[in-house]
Amino acid sequence: MPKLRRLAGRDVLTILLGFGFLQVSQRGSHVKLAREIAETRHVLTVPLHAELDPGTLRAIFRQARRFISEQAYARISTHKYIA
Repeated sequence: MPKLRRLAGRDVLTILLGFGFLQVSQRGSHVKLAREIAETRHVLTVPLHAELDPGTLRAIFRQARRFISEQAYARISTHKYIA
């Protein structure tokens, strides 16, 4: 797994929205994102904290990776947020 930069929750939200996830709800500082592909709903929760812990960021990245295509994943590896 590539080394991830420290990001704010809003930065992660922006990145995931760019990959086709939609914001479906928010409760407090946590946003729930969803995406439907082939009648399967994929859901992620992103905390909107000022800076996400590396373990939290890694878990979100790992979960999102399961839901995106290989072509889209290639875009992540060239993204400016990955060191």
